[in-house]
Amino acid sequence: MTTQGGGRPAQVRAAHERLVALLLLATSLVSVLAIALIIVFLFAKGMPLLGKVGVWHFLTSPTWNPTRGEFGIATMLVGSLVVTLGALAWGAPLGLALAIFLAELAPPRVTAGISWAVDLLAGIPSVVYGFFGLVVIVPFIRERLGGPGFSILAGVIILGIMILPTIVNISRDAIRAVPRDYKEGSLALGATHWQTIVRILVPSARSGILAGIVLGMGRAIGETMAVVLVTGNVTRMPDSILSPVRTMTSNVVLEMGYASGDHQLALFATGMVLFVFIVVMNVMVSSAMRTRG
Repeated sequence: MTTQGGGRPAQVRAAHERLVALLLLATSLVSVLAIALIIVFLFAKGMPLLGKVGVWHFLTSPTWNPTRGEFGIATMLVGSLVVTLGALAWGAPLGLALAIFLAELAPPRVTAGISWAVDLLAGIPSVVYGFFGLVVIVPFIRERLGGPGFSILAGVIILGIMILPTIVNISRDAIRAVPRDYKEGSLALGATHWQTIVRILVPSARSGILAGIVLGMGRAIGETMAVVLVTGNVTRMPDSILSPVRTMTSNVVLEMGYASGDHQLALFATGMVLFVFIVVMNVMVSSAMRTRG
């Protein structure tokens, strides 16, 4: 009687564990299936147009004129890369510096206040960032630096602010996850706090920091509404940081509503290029982390 009574709870627990495992497996499969369906959908829609005009021509031609059947995204590809890399150029160092400050240097009250502000930045809708750029940044650039104001620089400033929460939160957690023994051992050997941060903690948290930067880059290159409002959306090759530009995501949003035929397929092909670019960047970063590890 006791053996049977003691065995039943064990069997129930085992059944519950199997059920939870199956639910987790089903959730994982749904995620993988969703990604697979997105890939199939994009390639099914985009490949016919690429086969018609040629991949090289599609990527390198600066002419985008759907009414004449001319589909080249070189200007938009350059625009996306310039705006994204510009945002990372100042957003990533600032985000890492803030993450180090929050994880190792700031008093608890300061950490709580700044962390709250960073989380608030993450929750602001992108269109609000766009309105801020439209009302504040664009006029400032136009009056102080010249040009129309709608420019690469405006997009770089807005996107740099938008990617800060992603980089800060992930980098901060990665630095805090480094075993405390590393820090204590370094300090015990006579290193200063700053030397310990630079030579021990940050290198040990490298993989998490790189992951935060990659995710920030993904948000920057995939951002649409804020970029549409501040970059000018002109399909020509930029010649300076004050030139207006159109990104790939902006092009899709602006034209998908009325596109049809090859025009619509070209927009799907643009999304496919964007998807492939993100995948390639993730693979490169993962390979780099494995090589260094």
